[in-house]
Amino acid sequence: MRQVSYDDFEKVEIHVGKVIKVEEFPKAKKAAYKLWIDFGDLGIKKSSAQITKNYEPEELINRLILAVTNFPSRQIADFISEVLVLGVVIDDKEVVLIQPDRNVALGKRIL
Repeated sequence: MRQVSYDDFEKVEIHVGKVIKVEEFPKAKKAAYKLWIDFGDLGIKKSSAQITKNYEPEELINRLILAVTNFPSRQIADFISEVLVLGVVIDDKEVVLIQPDRNVALGKRIL
């Protein structure tokens, strides 16, 4: 396991957001959804997430998630992904989302 310093960790901004819109993403190379996520004062950001094996679009609406908000944007097919939604990779590269276990204010930073 590669170690990083706490200073390095502090550079990664992870915030709480709420999924407000979901669309299928057929142009993605791997099965994915387009997500629109409300981060409160940080605004609404978009993300492409490969979570189709474990989640239906309607399950994701209003779900709290955690995402890295300070990575550079990335173009995936014809969509700009602005944040990286965090999840746990399980068998067969399926992803289970990481989320707070209580309601918290949108945009709060994880430390």
